[in-house]
Amino acid sequence: MPPHPSSRVQNAREALAGRLREIRKDAGISGRELAVRCGWSESKSSRIENVKTPPSDADIRAWCRACAAEGQAPDLIAANRQSAEAHVEWKRLQRTGLRRLQESTGDLYQQTKTFRVYVADVIPGFLQTPGYASALLSSIADFRGTPDDVSEAVAARIRRNEVLKMGGCRFSFVLEESVLRYRLCAPETMAAQLGHLLGIMDLQNVAVGIVPFSEQRAVWPMPTFTIFDARRVHADTLEAASTLTQPSQVELYGRAFERLSQQAARGSAARSLIADAVASLS
Repeated sequence: MPPHPSSRVQNAREALAGRLREIRKDAGISGRELAVRCGWSESKSSRIENVKTPPSDADIRAWCRACAAEGQAPDLIAANRQSAEAHVEWKRLQRTGLRRLQESTGDLYQQTKTFRVYVADVIPGFLQTPGYASALLSSIADFRGTPDDVSEAVAARIRRNEVLKMGGCRFSFVLEESVLRYRLCAPETMAAQLGHLLGIMDLQNVAVGIVPFSEQRAVWPMPTFTIFDARRVHADTLEAASTLTQPSQVELYGRAFERLSQQAARGSAARSLIADAVASLS
């Protein structure tokens, strides 16, 4: 198996192989003994450890069972799947325009029952008005040099956001106060966006918390991330959208969300922060 063209994917594969090697060594057995216990050739063990052959889920289970480390199998299996798809490059997703990016998560949104979203930079996509979304996506398209399909992308985002009205889904948002203050669009567009946010807060299935500038931090501001139920995390960077599925990773982000949530103002205090942001626009 040649090195993957994405260094991130290749590094993930190498990390997985390294973890499997450590498990074997911790068990005190050779590659030959591992092969005997797993019922395959010694060369297969070597190829897996040297990142020549990607292991299957069944291979990982057998490996862990042979090393009396069954408890590590779920994380390793998730890491194995993640190595192929965790780091989805924005450039690849956006090469035919932004509409495709908006539509790429449609099925996931329909299947998820509980969303937890943390943002420190922009209004979450779920909560954007068409005007705000248009300004933001236009900026992204210009920066990325992608085809100009902003109108179609905005329409796709607004359609996708219909999931907010699904009674069976619950949403919990934690925003840094900076999100309310960054000027990414015209003042009147931002005022309309903040007004929309106030209206969204009336929905029974939506909880919005805002971490004030004045709050004594117990947890530092972080890059944007979204937790889908308790099984998947999307963590965004400038370079890539990382999909994290290892149980330990999802648990880590869940813990971060809970701590950030504990510092967030809610109810009338959150509304007051939004009202102050609206007033500052004039």
